[in-house]
Amino acid sequence: MGIPTEFDFVIVGGGTAGLVVAARLSEDPSKTIAVIEAGANRKGDPRIDVPGLMGTLYEDPAYDWSYITEPQTALDGRQIACPRGKVLGGSSALNFSAILYPSKADFNDWAEITGDQGWSAHAFAPYLRKFQTWTPASEATKKQLRLDYMEDANQGNNGPLNVTIPDGYGPFHEAWVNGFDELGHHSRSDPIGGENLGSFTSPLSIHPERRTREYSASAYFTDEVAQRPNLHVFTETTVEKLEFAEGDAAPLRATGAKVIRKDGSRATISVKDSGEVILAAGSIQSPQLLELSGIGNGEILKQHGIPVRIHNAGIGENLQDHTLSSVSYEIADDQMSADNVQRDASLQAAVMKMFEDSHDGPLAGTLLSIAYLPPVDKDGTVDRAELATLIEESLASSTDADFPARKRQYDILRARLANPQEPSVELMYLPMQLNNDAQRNTMRQIFGGAEPGNYITVVAILNHPFSRGSVHIRSADPLAPPAIDPRYLSHPLDLELQARHVQFLERFVQTSAMRAVLKEGGRRVPSAERDSADLATAKQMATERAFTCFHPSGTCAMMPRELDGVVDTRLKVYGTANLRVVDASVFPLETLGNIQATVYAVAEKAADMIREDGAKR
Repeated sequence: MGIPTEFDFVIVGGGTAGLVVAARLSEDPSKTIAVIEAGANRKGDPRIDVPGLMGTLYEDPAYDWSYITEPQTALDGRQIACPRGKVLGGSSALNFSAILYPSKADFNDWAEITGDQGWSAHAFAPYLRKFQTWTPASEATKKQLRLDYMEDANQGNNGPLNVTIPDGYGPFHEAWVNGFDELGHHSRSDPIGGENLGSFTSPLSIHPERRTREYSASAYFTDEVAQRPNLHVFTETTVEKLEFAEGDAAPLRATGAKVIRKDGSRATISVKDSGEVILAAGSIQSPQLLELSGIGNGEILKQHGIPVRIHNAGIGENLQDHTLSSVSYEIADDQMSADNVQRDASLQAAVMKMFEDSHDGPLAGTLLSIAYLPPVDKDGTVDRAELATLIEESLASSTDADFPARKRQYDILRARLANPQEPSVELMYLPMQLNNDAQRNTMRQIFGGAEPGNYITVVAILNHPFSRGSVHIRSADPLAPPAIDPRYLSHPLDLELQARHVQFLERFVQTSAMRAVLKEGGRRVPSAERDSADLATAKQMATERAFTCFHPSGTCAMMPRELDGVVDTRLKVYGTANLRVVDASVFPLETLGNIQATVYAVAEKAADMIREDGAKR
């Protein structure tokens, strides 16, 4: 049986979301599915499968699109790396494997701004479990990390993606838990429940036995799925643009995708009259492809000679990302971090052999420690009256450009900050130094280990930014990278909050638990001579040490059309009959925490929607 000439579903992008939708839709043998992915199928590649080798993937064109932002005005013109997976499995093939869950309020806010309770926390909760199969931590690890808040029975138990908290955590993870306990911030509830404050250990998308990376290609495109005769995956195939039926009558009907194959030849992959095109290219490339296809801000399209099929000024706007600011601390002489390994070839060989022999050691997982906290500062939790004043004064002084959803979004975010049970910051432990002293902060530079000595880093991540950026095409050339401008920390309230979050880091590392593992009188990056207790200094540190947590979202937002929304609550692009977007670009508001779990869950929900809508036709 040959490859069909047209399909029931054409999925553009074989990444985190695209493979979920492909696997679920191909469960129906009567439907034919095509997946188009620019990257190669690298299943079985040890550089992907071994979690600790992820650093070798960044800026390698065989794995990473290696985007970089426009110069960031609020960050003294620095450019920030924007890695995106260019491989079957997308960015799930090169991320930190963290499985973090948003707050219930995140989804209830989605329901509020969209007007659809189908996106509420209650409606969405099953999908946070559907994608995963949970393997409980060992009793020793439960005791070591004080996982008393985890409820094994509350996790997913029948999904494609393996999730666990493996063995192998060390002294810094224990110090993290105990240090936050000293400050009264130990988690009291299971994070998957969406009502979490305090320190906790995040589950990881790691196979519990092999200790290899679990990502969408390994989990959703198994050998069994790949053998389905109705599923066809075209790798190393780049989409130039989407194609539509002739005529301008609304709604437009997508007819397929025009592609460039690896050998340079061009073709069209077509969809049946009754079928759908599903755009799952991510928050950077989904808006890029819509613009290349004539759907976007008409003024931008005309600048590049692209005929306007649908004018929608919201496409490529509303970009949100989690800005992080970090401080690195020198560790005690009897401790070890990734800095030690990076500089010592014999240690590198030893940890590689450890993984090969026993699937254990530093390469067996990116073992993270996390904390969700409300607004905090050098004294602990920010006084509520002070916070209320800070919010109102910052919003009043903002000079950021107006946009249709601004009032609705800002009202939601203001209410979130006013709730002491909602986290404004995610704190994270990383077992290495971070280096920010370059105008082009590439991935190799940030993780380059430039400072002498051995460090760990404590990271403060701004959960719900007020800053809004954009992604737009630079030209009509489909191979040209788009202009990515997140406008990090451009809103004054973001900087005010992040400066206070940075102040809190010093309070945390002065706990007895952390002092026991850090070097007494040791070096700090930035220098300990800079006192973050001074708010002006903390603001400088927040901007100088700003980077991304790799969570761009919102550029094809699910919002009402009058708010410059791009897709409706069934994820259909406004003005089209059969074109949907399924990836993080549809988030109307950034959720707290690392977004991998949310993307999997959105894709699972989208697959159900698509099948439901198909049954009605």
